[in-house]
Amino acid sequence: MNAGEAARPRGGFEGRLEAELVRVVTERGAARPEAARPAWRRQPGQVERAAGWLLRSPGLARALVTTPSLLLPWLVASAGVLAAGAAATLGTRQPWVGLLAPVVAAAGIAYAYGPGIDPAWELSRSLAVSDRLVLLVRALAVFALDAGLGLAACVASGAAVGITFGWLVPMTALCALALAVATVSRSANAGVAAAAGGWALMILSEQAATGRFAAAVTGSGLVVPYLAFAVICVAVALYATRIPREVS
Repeated sequence: MNAGEAARPRGGFEGRLEAELVRVVTERGAARPEAARPAWRRQPGQVERAAGWLLRSPGLARALVTTPSLLLPWLVASAGVLAAGAAATLGTRQPWVGLLAPVVAAAGIAYAYGPGIDPAWELSRSLAVSDRLVLLVRALAVFALDAGLGLAACVASGAAVGITFGWLVPMTALCALALAVATVSRSANAGVAAAAGGWALMILSEQAATGRFAAAVTGSGLVVPYLAFAVICVAVALYATRIPREVS
């Protein structure tokens, strides 16, 4: 599926086919309660209906609203971590929000999609949309939400250090790393471990080189390397989610 096909609204026969697939999987889940998950059986709520209208795809909307890292417990935990970072920033005048936000977002991205942690995984196997499209929609939604939480935390702590957007670029690179590792290894835990380990290594290396651990998010010379690294990781994730050619 190319970019044009992914962006084109789904309607007509394709939309009806996908809606029918969602209905069939839902009914099969209801018929097998011991194996069924709530994500399959429940009726769509207002948010899901709105997402289905926006995305022109009921199956993609179901996959989006069941993203593990967009559910309430995860959001509360993320907001709590960033709120603690804002409080620490006010107390120490160090950019703790900028140091915490990238790894929080990367963890959310790693848990956005995949077997074992995704309540809609089997449903997504039957959708008339590609894995890449589901992954793209979920990753963008998680990234945007975590970036919004980070910005809110920066505003709350802005009286001490000012509002800075320098952490958005390393956040992009770290999220791309988590996405690449999670999709290649098919393990969300591996993605989180790679992101957390890589970020800790980056912070420690900047501390050793400049004497300031905050240089990992404030160093302007790191912008291009971060972006280049993000592009490479996204390419790896796209390759890992490619549709294999059929052998003739």
